[in-house]
Amino acid sequence: MRKYQLLGVVGVLLVMAGFSLLLQSPVFAQETPPEPIGDPPYLAEYYNAWVASPHADAEAEAFVHWNDEGEIPVECARCHSTPGYRDYLGVDGSAFEVVDAPSPLGTTVTCDACHNSVASELTMVSFPSGVIVDGVGDSGRCMECHQGRASTDTVNAKVEALGLSADGNAVSADLGFINIHYYAAAATLYGGEVRGGYQYEGMFYQGRNLHVPGYDTCADCHNPHTLELNVESCTSCHEDVETIEDLRFIRMPGSGADYDGDGDDLEGIAEEIETLQEMLLEAIQVYARDVAGSPIVYDSAAYPYWFIDTNDNGAVDEGEAAFPNKYASFTPNLLKAAYNYQVTQKDPGGYAHNPKYHIELLFDSITMLNAEIGEAVDMAEARRDDVGHFDITARAFRNWDEDGVVSATCTRCHTAGGLPFYLEHGVNIKSEPSQSLECSTCHDLDDALNLYVVDEVTFPSGSVVSFGEGEDANLCLTCHQGRESTTSVNNAIRRSGVGDDEVSADLAFRNIHYYAAGASLFGTEAKGAYEYEGKEYNGRNLHDGEDFTMCTDCHQPHTGTIDVDECTDCHEDVETLEDIRLIRANAEDVEPVDYDGDGDAAEPIADEIAAMQEALYAAIVQYASETAGSPIVYESHSHPYWFIDTNANGVADEEEVNRDNRYASWTPTLLRAAFNYQFSLKDPGSYVHNADYILQVLFDSLEALGAADGFTRPPVVVAAAP
Repeated sequence: MRKYQLLGVVGVLLVMAGFSLLLQSPVFAQETPPEPIGDPPYLAEYYNAWVASPHADAEAEAFVHWNDEGEIPVECARCHSTPGYRDYLGVDGSAFEVVDAPSPLGTTVTCDACHNSVASELTMVSFPSGVIVDGVGDSGRCMECHQGRASTDTVNAKVEALGLSADGNAVSADLGFINIHYYAAAATLYGGEVRGGYQYEGMFYQGRNLHVPGYDTCADCHNPHTLELNVESCTSCHEDVETIEDLRFIRMPGSGADYDGDGDDLEGIAEEIETLQEMLLEAIQVYARDVAGSPIVYDSAAYPYWFIDTNDNGAVDEGEAAFPNKYASFTPNLLKAAYNYQVTQKDPGGYAHNPKYHIELLFDSITMLNAEIGEAVDMAEARRDDVGHFDITARAFRNWDEDGVVSATCTRCHTAGGLPFYLEHGVNIKSEPSQSLECSTCHDLDDALNLYVVDEVTFPSGSVVSFGEGEDANLCLTCHQGRESTTSVNNAIRRSGVGDDEVSADLAFRNIHYYAAGASLFGTEAKGAYEYEGKEYNGRNLHDGEDFTMCTDCHQPHTGTIDVDECTDCHEDVETLEDIRLIRANAEDVEPVDYDGDGDAAEPIADEIAAMQEALYAAIVQYASETAGSPIVYESHSHPYWFIDTNANGVADEEEVNRDNRYASWTPTLLRAAFNYQFSLKDPGSYVHNADYILQVLFDSLEALGAADGFTRPPVVVAAAP
């Protein structure tokens, strides 16, 4: 009705009167398909659009399936007749979300199904899982039907009712196939939030797929009357799209994994899903034959879809796709996988509605079946989850799920809307957790998807650094800078008021945070590592000084992965990511230095760093025991990383790694060295970003602990201006 908001009161009354007359017209008693009309002109556009749509196809199976029965049963009437839909909404004054009686034959989905006082006020929709989604707006009218009829909960309830929960491989003749039903687009769209697919315990699933603003509702992409896709609207972002078929070849930059493991991570996301479907069907058929003991085949057009493969040839032969031959040897494991296969088949637009959700369902189903069969489907190169900025399973985005809120100190880099908010306001506020970052995190959707412009970035030390005015890489620095610095460590030591080797209960470990590549890259300009008083350090590392000086010169911006092929121009032996770690770049006419004193001046620079890290850790352990008076142990994956080594065995035992056992005997000397050790580890690419700077801070930490003998400190080189 939005189109009518500009009409005057008289116009609105005329329109509604026209609808009333039209709804009483014989064209809605659809014993025969409706015909287009010409008048009244303000209705013809919508009516004629509807006439050609699937919703008006009076001969479609969706509306004639019950003709022999004489009425549409209660469980089907809601979506297969207009009276049933209106009954479900309670337009007639009956209970909301309940169909009270079977519906008569002879209607399709007509105007008064969606254009009535209740439908226009829908704000929430209940899904088969019992989950209620609020704030659905006009899409609620679509979602009431396009949500499927089953869920994770439906499958689990059936398995539990039959007492099969304890044995996933137990065959039961009472365990029939459970069908999601057709065109369950809303179940796909809302993904893990509504549990439309079968979601395996312990796995995290993509929630609602948020395309981009302006394309978040059903009618943003589909014409609400013809149901056709508005393909032309896709071209604003997807330049190669001209036809509906072209949509299948879209691959968003954030989808960087090779999900099906076929070596092609540039193919359309629909193609990734199709291959995974083929892989799952293969796993289902192997499992059915070898574990359930009865071969199986699938026919998408014949209910109940899964049949006994009587000749075990893997194909649906004549006579097999018949109800009497329905598959009857389901196990819980087989049912779950077959259910997910059907979920991905019965939403043909799933690759657009929520491709990651379908990929997760397929991947998990294959993985589960593989664990039960001898002839496993090859998943060695397949990937379930994305990497970097779009990895919805990463701790970087899931850390706050239990609390339901991300603190203001974390939202800038760990929520989709945090960075734009920070760039606009200069501060952040707490917010709900995000699934991952989104396009709108870095791209201004109101400005042709251009990146937000950042001229300079203030680091935790207070230093202001920049790749240059307006350079895109400055945007990376707003997050990849760490959260501590020389300044914050010195401030903590100053507040404690103790001498270098005195223990203070007021001192606690300060964590640089993760992937602080900007702090490494800019060296002493950023002062991200702890820089000892009286020492000089290298500044920004310019790599070759020409072509590889910005973040995206080496990294793919959406996934963060390294463009290995770019390295080969200078480093001929580099073919894989692992090869990069073997690089040792020495300036011409300069004698290479053996920094770690092992007699090998030609080993990879990463090995030189690793040797210093190992020595520094040993020195930290010795100092903690002998000077601080409490043995210490490090565990890189558990905050706050440093714990009391209660049995002094030098190993982070399971019972020791907990916050109550965090190390608490810090001295300023120990804190500085431990901070630098962590700094060197939490930027795993530091050997490329700024190797000499890392070696300098490691050497100085060793020296402060009296353990630098045999090591060599890299000389300070003043970086040239970019």
